[in-house]
Amino acid sequence: MTDVLAIADHRDGELRDVSFELATAGRALADETGGDVHLAVISGPVDDFADGLALDGVDVVHTVEYGDEFNHDVYVQAISQLYETIEPQYVLVPNSVNGLDYAPAVAARLDLPIVTDVVDLDVDGETLIATREMYGGKVETTTELDAGTALATIREGEWPAAEGAGESSIDAFDAEIDEAAIGSTVTGFEEVAGGDVDISEADLLVSIGRGIEEEENLDLIRDLADALDATLSSSRPIVDAGWLPANRQVGQSGKVVTPEVYIAIGISGAVQHVAGMKGADTIVAINTDPNAPIMDIADYAIHDDLFDVVPALIEQFS
Repeated sequence: MTDVLAIADHRDGELRDVSFELATAGRALADETGGDVHLAVISGPVDDFADGLALDGVDVVHTVEYGDEFNHDVYVQAISQLYETIEPQYVLVPNSVNGLDYAPAVAARLDLPIVTDVVDLDVDGETLIATREMYGGKVETTTELDAGTALATIREGEWPAAEGAGESSIDAFDAEIDEAAIGSTVTGFEEVAGGDVDISEADLLVSIGRGIEEEENLDLIRDLADALDATLSSSRPIVDAGWLPANRQVGQSGKVVTPEVYIAIGISGAVQHVAGMKGADTIVAINTDPNAPIMDIADYAIHDDLFDVVPALIEQFS
């Protein structure tokens, strides 16, 4: 038992970014155990998914063809059978809505210890050392699981996405799904707020905080987002004020985002917000307060009035 089994995540017919992050996390873990990386994808267009998951560092991609949509009972049965066939040392699952749905049931069925919302993993002999964050990212804790085997759910955005085609073999796994044990049916997928965008998938985010002062000033920020072809997001006060819907909120109580560029306008940088955007490749902060926490983590910090800077940016990029 030295291999790692990771479970890809997909939604509405598309692989989610965390699937590629799982490949990176799995490879790093398998390098420490001396095993192989098995990446499994269940339901949906699995043959198409398998081509995209045959990444550098992935040894085997397992496909389980069963239905179009996520189903708790199908995932639990399929992953349990994969585990009993492959006999991996560790199982990695995305800390997503779907992942958190089935991971505890899989752990219970296989009698595996489970640790959730992990931001880093290490191995010391037979002990898995999982790092988690608490109190909005102010404190890091480590959990040591010395059972020899374990299941961990990993937080999105904490590992870089695997890139590059590998020489993975693709295995169509014939899971024996007991249909009598399927107690629920997923009939479709519906975006919150009537098909609005998913900010967690955006490459360029223009994000606003209470520094914009008035709801009427949203139009100025929307003009900048349009000029940059960016997606609009916000910190919690904007959502609490009802200026933007909840699915636009970045942070611990919102969504975790990993864009290539994150432009924070009038955002102070509270730890709850930073917890959701620290995975951005490049952070640009615009703030009149040079001591705002966001200025400390920004790659580019613009110490100026946003009502002067934003119009200049719109003129530059229009």
